[in-house]
Amino acid sequence: MNYNYHSLKDNPTHQISIILSLFLFSLLAVSFFFSDTPPPLSNELTASPNNNDPLGAALAAAATADKTLIIAMVNKAYVEEGDWPTMLELFLDAFWLGEGTRELLDHLLLVAVDEISYDRCNFLHLLCYRLRLPPAGDNSSAAGDGEEKVFMSREFIGMMWRRTEFLGDVLARGYNFIFTDTDVLWLRNPFPRLTTTKTPDLQISTDRFDGNQWSRSNPINTGFYMVRSNDRTISLFRSWYSLKDNSTGLKEQDVLQTLIREGPVHTRERLGVRVGFLDTLYFSGFCQGSRDIRAVVTVHANCCRTILAKVADLRVVVGLWKRFRSNATSVDDSAVLANIAHVACANSWK
Repeated sequence: MNYNYHSLKDNPTHQISIILSLFLFSLLAVSFFFSDTPPPLSNELTASPNNNDPLGAALAAAATADKTLIIAMVNKAYVEEGDWPTMLELFLDAFWLGEGTRELLDHLLLVAVDEISYDRCNFLHLLCYRLRLPPAGDNSSAAGDGEEKVFMSREFIGMMWRRTEFLGDVLARGYNFIFTDTDVLWLRNPFPRLTTTKTPDLQISTDRFDGNQWSRSNPINTGFYMVRSNDRTISLFRSWYSLKDNSTGLKEQDVLQTLIREGPVHTRERLGVRVGFLDTLYFSGFCQGSRDIRAVVTVHANCCRTILAKVADLRVVVGLWKRFRSNATSVDDSAVLANIAHVACANSWK
C-alpha cells in the first residue's frame, strides 16, 4: 500500500512509528559525532598505537592491495647523528630525487626502536611503528637506547637479530615486503627489476655479484631484499632466528649466508626456498659499484663502518645523481658510480 500525507495524518499508529524512527536516528547521529573513537581519517591514524593490534594496523596501512610493503628500521642515531642531512633525511630525499620513487613512500613503514626516532617519524607524517627492544643486559638483543650500534659490536649484532625476529613476524602475518636499510638510496623504482611472480621466494642484494643470479656463492647483504610470504619463507626465518644463540660473534647475515650455502637446514633441499641474488649493476653498493648510472636502481653504503662516514659518501652519490639527471642525455662516464673512492668510508675502518 502507498501512503500519502493525508493517510498518515489520519493514522495515529503510523505517526507514532515515524516519531520513534526519527528519535532513534537522532540518538545514532549524536553518538557518532561525539564518539571517543571516530573512524580513522588517514593512514597515520590507522597506524596509531591506540589500536588493539598496532602492528597489524600499521602493516595494513602501508601495504598494497596484494599485501606488499617496504620496511625500514631506525633509531635515534639515524635521525639525529651529525649535522644536516641525517641518515633518515638522506634516505627520504632519495625518494624525492629518484625516478618513479615518490609514490613508494605511501607504502613505506618506518619501524622505530626508541621514542626519539618514533617521534621524528610521526613529525614527518610517515607511517610509523614503535618496536620495543629488550632491556640492557638481555643478550637476545640490543637495548633501545638509541645510540649508534657500531658495525659488529655486541649491540649491533643484537639489534640485527631483533630485526630478523620482527620481520619473521611480518611474514607470518601474510605480508610480502622489501626490507631496506636507511643507508640505501632508492634512485629508481626497484619493483620493475624484481621478479614479482611466485618464484623466487627471496631476492637478496650482494656485496659482490659473481655473474649468476642463482649462484649460492654470491656474498649476500641483508640490507636490501624482497621476500614473499609463504610456508617456505616463514620456515626459513624461523630456522634462521633459532640459530641466534648458537652463533656467538656472528651477525645475522653470516648465519643466513651459511643457511643458503650449506646450512643444517638447507634452503633448497629441505625448505624448498628459491633464492635469487641481485646484480650490483642494478642493486649497487660501496663494496661493488654499478657499472652504469643509467641502469642503477639502488646504492647501498655497505663496506662502511659508521653513520657519519656513510652519510658523507652517500652525499657524493646524491650529487652525482643530480648532475646525471640534469644532463641525462649526455653522460660522460656511465661507470662513474663504480669509480667513486668512498673516502669517508675507507677512513671509517682506521
